[in-house]
Amino acid sequence: MKPQHITELIVRTAMKDRAAFDALYRSTSAKLFGVCLRILNNRSEAEEVVQEVFVKIWTRADRFAISELSPISWLVAIARHQAIDRIRVRRLPTSDLDAALNVSDSAPNPEMAVLASSRREEIDRCLDELEEERGEAVRGAYLEGLSYSELAERHRIPLNTMRTWLRRSLMKLKECLER
Repeated sequence: MKPQHITELIVRTAMKDRAAFDALYRSTSAKLFGVCLRILNNRSEAEEVVQEVFVKIWTRADRFAISELSPISWLVAIARHQAIDRIRVRRLPTSDLDAALNVSDSAPNPEMAVLASSRREEIDRCLDELEEERGEAVRGAYLEGLSYSELAERHRIPLNTMRTWLRRSLMKLKECLER
């Protein structure tokens, strides 16, 4: 199936067109299943994740930004992230209480505290060099833990624009910190 056709199906799915969603499922589910299976190595889990992926596609199709990128890449990214999330759920820590007694104190010693403080001041200075909105976006993403979509909504810009802001801002921060 051609990328233009998949893009059209995603756009129609965003408008809650069930026939388009069905066609999108029929034309892409095998590929997305393969992605999930490769990550999870478990057929039944991969089948469950593909179902979750299509629920996300149905509810988030309006977030798809038509661009030069392949629409299948957007779909694969959703599947990949969903499969990785499933792996993370598998690995939830189940530590033994006795093992917790042997955990060392992670609080920084005085020397580490001074170094961290000076590094923090350096980071703040570099963040202040960014354009105001971009600095706020970086702080929101990396200090407040906001998602790209939450930041895009907060700043009233498209999701891909937010990704670009953050990527470019991080490159500027890196340059600033290396000076």
